[in-house]
Formats: sequence, C-alpha cells, structure tokens
Amino acid sequence: MNKKQKITLIRIIISALLLAALHFADEPIINITAGISSSINAYPYVFFTIFRLILYLIPYIIIGYDVIRKALKGIKNHQPMDESLLMCIATLGAMILAVYKDSTGGHGDYDEAIAVMLFYQTGEWFQSVAVGKSRRNISELMDIRPDYANIEKDGRVEQVDPDEIEIGSEIIVNPGEKIPIDGIVISGSGSLDTAALTGESLPRNIKEGDEVISGCINLTSPLRIKTTKEFGESTVSKILDLVENASSRKSKSENFITKFARVYTPAVVYSAIALAVLPPVIRMLFFHSDPMWGSFLYRALSFLVISCPCALVVSIPLTFFAGIGGASHAGILVKGSNYLETLSEVDTMVFDKTGTLTAGNFEVDAVHHSPISEQELIEIAALAEAASSHPISLSLIRAYGKEPDRSRVSDIEEISGHGIKAVVDGKNVAIGNTRLMSLVKAEYKECPEDAGTVIHIAIDGKYSGHIVISDTVKPHAAEAVRQLKACGITRTVMLTGDAEKIAEKVASELGIDEVHAGLLPAGKVDKVDALISGRSGKGKLAFVGDGINDAPVLSRADIGIAMGAMGSDAAIEAADVVLMDDDPLKIADAMRIAGKCLRIVKENIVFAIGVKLLCLLFSAIGLAGMWIAVFADVGVMILCVLNAVRVLVSRKAKS
Repeated sequence: MNKKQKITLIRIIISALLLAALHFADEPIINITAGISSSINAYPYVFFTIFRLILYLIPYIIIGYDVIRKALKGIKNHQPMDESLLMCIATLGAMILAVYKDSTGGHGDYDEAIAVMLFYQTGEWFQSVAVGKSRRNISELMDIRPDYANIEKDGRVEQVDPDEIEIGSEIIVNPGEKIPIDGIVISGSGSLDTAALTGESLPRNIKEGDEVISGCINLTSPLRIKTTKEFGESTVSKILDLVENASSRKSKSENFITKFARVYTPAVVYSAIALAVLPPVIRMLFFHSDPMWGSFLYRALSFLVISCPCALVVSIPLTFFAGIGGASHAGILVKGSNYLETLSEVDTMVFDKTGTLTAGNFEVDAVHHSPISEQELIEIAALAEAASSHPISLSLIRAYGKEPDRSRVSDIEEISGHGIKAVVDGKNVAIGNTRLMSLVKAEYKECPEDAGTVIHIAIDGKYSGHIVISDTVKPHAAEAVRQLKACGITRTVMLTGDAEKIAEKVASELGIDEVHAGLLPAGKVDKVDALISGRSGKGKLAFVGDGINDAPVLSRADIGIAMGAMGSDAAIEAADVVLMDDDPLKIADAMRIAGKCLRIVKENIVFAIGVKLLCLLFSAIGLAGMWIAVFADVGVMILCVLNAVRVLVSRKAKS
C-alpha cells in the first residue's frame, strides 16, 4: 500500500468514526441546541440548523474535499461531465435538503450525503489497491532493468551507467547481479535465472561462447561478456518499452466504454434535471395538487448517484491491465489490450515448423550420392554456410568439428527460399534445396530417406550429393496443439519450406489438421492471405513463428505470436505477442488469459449496466433512496473491480 492509499484509508476511517459518533449523538445534540436557542431567544431552528450543519460538514469535507476539488477543476477546464461532478451535485443536494428540513422544524438526514461520499471513496480505494496489485506484476518485470554495468579499468572494476557502454565492450557480471546488456560470454560459465523474462523457475546453464540477454540474473560464478548491442537496443529495454506502452493500444471494449461515458453522463444529468422539475410542474398545472418539490429533488439526486458510470470506466481498463500484467508475469508479452481481445477471438492457429513446433536442433544424419568422402562434403558445406546463423548451418559446422576458416570462402550470396552460393577454395559451391539445384542446372538425385531435411550440394555446376539433417519435435508440441483445441481452436495449419514428406510426418505426429509444404517466405504470406480471405465465420487467425524469418507473416496475420524470441529484434518488432521462451504450451496460456480477460469484461458490462438500469428505474418511481444509490454506484464498482482482479490468477498449461 502506497502513501496516498494509506492517507485515503485514514480519511475513510476518521470520517466513518465521526459519522457514527454524530449518528448516535444526534438526539443529545437536538436537545442541547434547542435549549441554547431558547435561552438566547433565537429563531427556534436557526442555531440548531447551523450547529448540525457545521458538525456534519467536518466528516463530509474530510472524506470529500478531493472529489469537490476534482469537480471544480473539471468545470474550470470545460470538462465537467464526470463522476466527481455527479457525486458533488448529489451529496451537496442531499445536504441542502437536510438543511431545509432542519430549518422548517423537521429532522434532516445528513447521514446519507456523507455515507454516499464515504462509500464512493471506499470504492475508489479498493480500485486503487486492485490497480496497485496489477501494477506490482509490471513492477516485478521492471525490476529486471539493471542500474549499472561493471567494466574493468586499470585492473579495477568500476560501476558505470549501462547507457555509456558501447558495442564490443567487455563487462563483468558478478554472482547475484543482472546482465545489463546483451552479449556473448567470453570467459566463465554457470547458471542464469531467467524467471523475470520467461516465467520459468529452472535456471539456464551457459558457457563460454553462448549468447546471453539482458535482464537475466547470474547465479554462480563471475562472467566476462562482450556486448553485442547498445543498452537502448538490448532485450530488457525493448521488453520494458513494450510493457510500458501496452496501455496505449486500447481494445474495442475500452473504446466503447470511453464513448459510452461521454454520451451517458450528460444524458443522465439532463434526465435528473427533468425528473426534479417536470413531475412537480405537471402535478401543479394539470392535477392542481402538491408539487412535492422536495420528494422529486431527492429522487433526482439519488438518480445522479446511481448513474455514475465509474464501475465500467474503472473496471474495464483495469481488467485488460491486469490481463497484460498477469501475462507478462508468465513470460508472455502482449503489446496492447486490443491484442488480448483479438487473441480471445482466434479460431485458426497457423504454425511455422522449424523453431516453433520442432526444436531446431539439427544434426547431420547421413550423406548420400557423393563422389567425394563424407567428411570432405561436410567440410565444403560448413565453409559455404560459415557466415550464416541458421540452425541448419550451425548443424553443418558442428558436424565439421572445428571453426571454419573464413579466409577460404568468398562471394557469399544468400538466395531467399533456395540456399547459399559461395566460392570455396576457388570452387563455385551451391548448397540448398532442389530449387537451387534447378537454378544452377545441376541434376540432383532424390533422397532415399524421408526422415529429415535434405541439403543438396553442387560444386562447379556438378551435383556432388546431399546431406540429410534431422530435426526433433519439441517435447510439449503435441500437448500444446491438444490444449489449443481445448481452448477453442477449430483449425490448425502448418506452413513450412520443408519437403512435403517431412512436413506430413511432423503434422501427423502433432495432430495438426492441415499442412502446406515447400513454401518460400512470400508463399507463406500468400497462404495466410488465402486462409484469411477464405474463412466463413468471424474468428481470427493467429500465426506462430520464430520471429526471425517470419516477420512478414507475423505482420500479415490478425495476430502474430513470436515463439522462442528472446533477443530477436524481428520478433519484438513484427509480433503482437512475444513468448519469452520456446515452449509452445505458452500459446495455450496466452489464449487462456485472453479468454478469461474477455469473459470478465463481458460479465462486468452486463452486470454493471443491468443493475444500474434497474436501480435508475426504481429511483425514478421513488422506490430507491440514497442507500440503494450507494450500492448501485459504489457497490457495483467494488464488485466489478474485484472481478477484474481475478485475471491475475491464471491457470498455466500443464507441462
């Protein structure tokens, strides 16, 4: 609880105690003021009225001064139509009615005016605490931002601002410290706590040569890291920027509530004025009876209190805010509440294969149809792929067994969707798929096996065999597909550039409904276009990719989800939802959070509007007084806010 919340709580308690004391002391006050009025020969009810008004104004001002100030500020800024003005009109109107009753020999009820303001502030306090709980989830994520970086100068370690660190600098991260900037480990090994980024409790083991990202905590021994990015471009900075700006992208529900409040508030003010004036005038002019000004004014004031739209205005954005906070705590970054809303409407899930459903840990399985030795062919392939960071390229380098000598390679040309052409030891090498072989006019041979990715190689225009590289399905991929179908996904599709046999095998293993293989990057975009234009219902299409080569498709889909994208600029830029590890079960978690968020939004809208309309009707016909008004306004808001906070408690997918 912050300082402002504590002060508000103290004001609520003091005001409530004073109100209770005045309520029980009301009879003695009446007797005392009556005696004083008689002794000083004053007008019978003047002293009594003024004395009671002063006493009751004390708790009213204690609890309501900030609401009055906000209402006056709104009038000054020509934006008066908000709940603060409604509360002021209603409560001050009730005070005036009480003063009028006291001055005419009756017994005015000040309790209602103070109680309405008291319960309103109590509701605001509950809302503030709920928002604070949601913000703490964001704050925990914000704690990953490092305050300093360690650099070595003249044999001593100094702490400097991370913004001052340039690319290529060497930094030292001691046990217990956060990694401030993305980089590569050049000395040391150990374990990293990645929970703040991925939501996973298991540490990640790292060694010399491994890439590490900012925001992780070093758990064991000191690490020396060579930075590969500036602080502003590192993973932690990009993540925090995403979370901080997520609230600026509003959902359709939030936009509806904003527009609704602008029309609704002035409408009920005019309706309340009409309720206070028209019935008495009609009674006087047409029925020649008592106009009952006081009774209808009281109804109008109750009508105003009931009409406050704060339950909707507060709870709907809070629900989305809590959803984004809960998702970030689980290692799922959602760029805005509009994407949560879209995610809840998804019924078609389209997957990339490599790195999304499969582990991307390729290994060389076999070499076929090569006129040279297996090791020679692998060596040529590794040299040609030396400049690439693609998983297949890395598998060839691992099979080669040592660091390729890049001085032996020149004129590297990557042909999208085909492969690589390069000059290795003075020979023209083409390495890639069958399309590349056709391009260089090399007569390739089909692979006798269909259990992996086939990499064909041509040297100086002559076919020199192919290398079979296999990939493995991720451990949780099949369970993720099953859970997605349980979440309402009716159609699952896999798009891949791999051969049809390999794609069909993976799809069959995972239970995916539809497969499109042999696609170039542009072909994936065309296929997603076709899927979107060919759908019959209102459901949305989501594409899940690794965020590196799939940026165009991520952008084209109704919602793009980047898998295993820690440190990937392409993912953060192109995707709408970023999963901070490569576990496909997180997709089901994201859908559950989005679905729960939208269910709560709809529940709050139906409940709040339904209760308010019913109470407004009762108020207009005189069956609901201020106390019912308090429930219809503050009570409904508290219930809606508490309902909204439920989003923070989300059930994770079982791994």
